[in-house]
Amino acid sequence: MKVEQDLHMSRGDGETSYAANSRLQEKAILKTRPLLHKAVEEAHASLSLSRPAGKMVVADLGCSSGPNTLLVVSEVLDAVANRYHRQPPPSSTTGVVVQFFLNDLPGNDFNLVFQSLEPFKRLAVKEFGEALPRYYVAGMPGSFYTSLFPDRSVHLFHSSYCLMWRSKVPDEIASGAVLNEGNMYIWESTPAPVVKLYQKQFEEDFSLFLALRHAELVSGGQMVLTFLGRKNRDVLRGEVSYMWGLLAQALQSLVQEGRVEKEKLDAFNLPFYSPSVDEVKAVVRQSELFDTDHIELFESNWDPQDDTDDDDVTLHSVRSGINVARSIRAVLEPLIARHFGERIVDDLFDMYAQNVARHLEQVKTKYPVIVLSLKARG
Repeated sequence: MKVEQDLHMSRGDGETSYAANSRLQEKAILKTRPLLHKAVEEAHASLSLSRPAGKMVVADLGCSSGPNTLLVVSEVLDAVANRYHRQPPPSSTTGVVVQFFLNDLPGNDFNLVFQSLEPFKRLAVKEFGEALPRYYVAGMPGSFYTSLFPDRSVHLFHSSYCLMWRSKVPDEIASGAVLNEGNMYIWESTPAPVVKLYQKQFEEDFSLFLALRHAELVSGGQMVLTFLGRKNRDVLRGEVSYMWGLLAQALQSLVQEGRVEKEKLDAFNLPFYSPSVDEVKAVVRQSELFDTDHIELFESNWDPQDDTDDDDVTLHSVRSGINVARSIRAVLEPLIARHFGERIVDDLFDMYAQNVARHLEQVKTKYPVIVLSLKARG
């Protein structure tokens, strides 16, 4: 697997696309809205308005495509507009110009993003009126595990539901040796050495990410990062592990039916790791590059359409199973189809929906989500 080439959400805006199945990610953006607005306010306040126009550079890392991409742009513009209402710029200035960079891997559906810009602009003018700041939007393809911007050029980085993806499958696991038989991620039968390889990959990737972003941020620049984490201290039974474990069980069923080669399943490993809050804190502390303004873990129902706060019961497990399967298919279908072939995709996710439904009948499960607000040290 070549992550930079192969990892991307399902393109387009059809029934199984990411654009049509990304409500889970939308809920996270709305949940973390206060932190994003606070970071925009601080970045905005640091700009000098003594010149004809200050420029605030905002980069959304792992922007994907669909409505959530421009939802982030809208929230930033809203925060800037709110500041103008409270503290209008001097009449001798034209206010701050916002430069957005939308970043994702080259396989991302940037065409859909750019096609959405014109209708978005019309809505923004209607919503914000005269308070709408001048803004520009550009695409920035590339891995956020590489350098993306000139040094000291960015005021705010935002990233949502992306940093649980690793730069690669750990080399020892990707080498061809079967180290995690029957699994695609960490699960109950995963050997301890494999768990340590995933943890090491997370530490290396997140340390690299922090170093790269620190170099690109202006002094005092902001980051708001939201990603899947782990509430359970037992890595083998982390909540996200159940999600991938049930999908691996569906693949195992196809192996038993002779429709998938066992060797294919054993060779399929996700470039993924959902850390605990303590693991995240440890890497940030060791980097000595950022001050932590805020860190917390919140939970979101597996079923993106389930907005209830009931922790005990899933009201419609079959329907929820289908909803979960659709949301995961929108994320994983390109990797599945490339590795196993497109012919199994429909049946695989039908089986997965049934596995999820049976699981939710027994226990209502939620995604643990970590949100982290950081300020770059000078």
